[in-house]
Amino acid sequence: MSRSSTNPGTGSRTLRLGTRRSALAMAQSGWVAARIEAAAAAAGEPVRVELVEVSTHGDLSDAPLTSFGGAGVFVSRLREELLAGSVDLAVHSLKDLPTAPADGLLLAAVPEREDPRDVLVARDGLTLAELAEAAGGAVIGTGSPRRAAQLRALYPGLQVVGLRGNVDTRMGRVGTDLDAVVLAHAGLRRLGRAGAVSEVLEAERMTPAPGQGALAIECRSAAGDARVARLLGRLDDLPTRLAVLAERSLLAALEAGCSAPLGALARLTGDRLSLDATLAAVDGSRLMRRSASVDLPPDDPAQALKAADALGVMLAAEMLSDGAADLVGGGSEQSAGQRAEQSTVTTSSARDGAR
Repeated sequence: MSRSSTNPGTGSRTLRLGTRRSALAMAQSGWVAARIEAAAAAAGEPVRVELVEVSTHGDLSDAPLTSFGGAGVFVSRLREELLAGSVDLAVHSLKDLPTAPADGLLLAAVPEREDPRDVLVARDGLTLAELAEAAGGAVIGTGSPRRAAQLRALYPGLQVVGLRGNVDTRMGRVGTDLDAVVLAHAGLRRLGRAGAVSEVLEAERMTPAPGQGALAIECRSAAGDARVARLLGRLDDLPTRLAVLAERSLLAALEAGCSAPLGALARLTGDRLSLDATLAAVDGSRLMRRSASVDLPPDDPAQALKAADALGVMLAAEMLSDGAADLVGGGSEQSAGQRAEQSTVTTSSARDGAR
């Protein structure tokens, strides 16, 4: 049961929003809180949203994410607080959210997506190509296996090293022991730090993580929280949900987590949803690029969502047949293939290559 309270004298309720403590998480949660309050006011049901800071294991440890459970470590503690009733909703970076559904919880809204692309923050405003040509080889920092693998494949002369910490910590190392870092454009934009970007990396060159740039708003799925779920649903953006569903369906069908160097980006143009995926060997020795697309049924959101899910499954089946399991360290080729037989999606492929 929700423990949200009513503010005496105003008639408005208070909803407690669980958020990580980092500056980026707080900025994202503040953005969501403002939009919840605006949506509630427009509906004549005013609410006040209070941010509740929660420390996660991922925030407290400097170890690589792959060493203690991957990106889900940023989510699990918030979910525990949500299920315990300490908060009424939680905001996550969608790329951190495990693909398996969580018992008792509902993905109530996926708001409109920010720019999903990666960006380079480099000394002297240099580009990746310029850094790759630097004498002695430039040193690039990233905590993402996906980014590291794609960087090594695209520019073998670069030295790619591991990196953890908040945005300011990572950017602060540029010009000291690092020549550059690769970050998410969405995060820098939400923090008002986009001016530090040296180069925006187009998705055709550096494919972003599934769900990158999107936020996930969760609440409890119990009947007593239906009113909260309906309110949060006002923030849901169907084009964004369709895109990230296709990306996460691919991720799930490949049985790839944050430790797998997988990039995926879906884009909606009219009624056509396209999905591009890149899977790279950790050492950059192999780069697999594949794409698929589907025409979505107009004016039928439920069927469109099913088609988006099928799109990811179909592309995963194609990639598995081409050896993707070797790159992700195992995969669900049989299950993806079985589901693919039930889908009607056309795909187009590109040859493997390092460029």
